[in-house]
Amino acid sequence: MDLRIFTEPQQGASYDDILAVARATEELGFDAFFRSDHYLSMGGDGLPGPTDAWTTLAGLARETSRIRLGTLVTSATFRHPGVLAIQVAQVDQMSGGRVELGLGAGWFAQEHAAYGIPFPAKRFGPLTEQLEVVTGLWGTPVGERFSYDGEHYTLTDSPALPKPVQRSPLDPSRAGVPVIVGGLGPRRTPALAARFASEFNLSFPPLDQVGEKLETVREACRAIGRDPQSLTMSVALVAAVGKDDAEVDRRAAAIGRDPKELREVGVAGTPTAVVDRLGALAELGVGRVYLQVLDLHDLDHLELVASQVMPQVR
Repeated sequence: MDLRIFTEPQQGASYDDILAVARATEELGFDAFFRSDHYLSMGGDGLPGPTDAWTTLAGLARETSRIRLGTLVTSATFRHPGVLAIQVAQVDQMSGGRVELGLGAGWFAQEHAAYGIPFPAKRFGPLTEQLEVVTGLWGTPVGERFSYDGEHYTLTDSPALPKPVQRSPLDPSRAGVPVIVGGLGPRRTPALAARFASEFNLSFPPLDQVGEKLETVREACRAIGRDPQSLTMSVALVAAVGKDDAEVDRRAAAIGRDPKELREVGVAGTPTAVVDRLGALAELGVGRVYLQVLDLHDLDHLELVASQVMPQVR
């Protein structure tokens, strides 16, 4: 099982704070460093203020050498798909081909209002078109042009440059980066994942629904003739791991969460309990887990997971 570190910098983190976690992620042997794409904190003052996801990842691309880098997830409301395709391709080049794009519809109306970003009432249509445009731009052969006439976006005679370093996991004859689509919806999100994604993610799902949700995505793959085994299944869960119960309680308190609740819904507890939780997810077909780390100054937390949990699940 791949273990990835997932952060929420909008809650209060500078670039240097993020860099310290990313470097620890790399040095300790985790598979990837991911971050959210938000401009407003959800509780607290958020000081020193938000950092832009793709600006951050561009910096990390030059200051790390091994780990995968990406968003869980970029909000389609924040960027025009043509601009996003350029940004992601450039960061992929800067990283030597280590970038992944999680793309979602956007949901937090208040952050849009706070920074003057339009927040359309219906966002699933624009998300679908963004996936079509971004992957279309990357996949257009060099020397050819890309045009698109949709309800929400129109592109005319684009040179479709620059290209990512990587090849599309869905069509290795074309350029592209791994795309992550996720959500708990019963129909439209699984269909999008089957069509565009190399990974389907469930973020903070009810654990008793994981198996059912993953089977829905497998069915969406079969419906279009895609092998469900070609789609990586992942979950994102909050982490609070401690060498004993007292340390688990301390880490839960540090992020304002009830330790009993975290043990029920997250990756929380002693290393033995956490290994059991990850094993149960693996039996359902989960091959990748994003550990949501909310206290970015507690690097000992990452070291404990790397030394006591990771060797038992790989």
